[in-house]
Amino acid sequence: MPGGVDIQVSDVTHAFASDEGDLVVLDALSMRVEAGSFVSIVGSSGAGKSTLLSLLGGLEPAQSGELRVGGRSLGTLSRDELAGYRLSTVGFVFQHFGLLDTLTAAENVSVARLLAGASRADARTRALELLDRVGLASRATHRPQQLSGGERQRVAIARALCNEPDLLLADEPTGNLDEENGAMVVDLLQTISAHDRCTVLAVTHDRRVAERADHRYRLAQGRLAVVER
Repeated sequence: MPGGVDIQVSDVTHAFASDEGDLVVLDALSMRVEAGSFVSIVGSSGAGKSTLLSLLGGLEPAQSGELRVGGRSLGTLSRDELAGYRLSTVGFVFQHFGLLDTLTAAENVSVARLLAGASRADARTRALELLDRVGLASRATHRPQQLSGGERQRVAIARALCNEPDLLLADEPTGNLDEENGAMVVDLLQTISAHDRCTVLAVTHDRRVAERADHRYRLAQGRLAVVER
């Protein structure tokens, strides 16, 4: 069972070029997350929330500063090591689901495990276990277009868990969902943190997600501030 990973972000600055000059979205940002915590980050659009997740997921390098996940400095990892990190350590959940329309729910979930070198039988068994866990055992052979938005997001969460990650990064996980389905997804995220001891970091505009987290932050002007309960 995963045990989660601690996260240490130290003086990370990241900017994008614009017509008016560099737009700084992360400004010497620092934060620490304990292994197994459920953390939410709120902030306006363009504040840098998704950029922070991208850096922690090893999708792009920080321009300055350091990100350490589970004791590893992401800036020192080679391209192949980063690919392995994303495959074995990190699970991603996106607002727009990211499912492949030509695959069934079970096949979508099993893809990551197949890429990690598992047999088809092992990948399918794991996929069916996870679909049952998210309440979709009866939908395993359905394709995304046959599923509701809430069901598709639960399939995406099952897929993110397929390789038993220590870190789950969720980018607006309830952004396309109604209140009922959003509540189910929030329940799942909280259970993943508590039951699997997986570190969960969610960026969101949804108060339901933010308020259920163990620790809450607001990202503004490139810096994080603690949101008091």
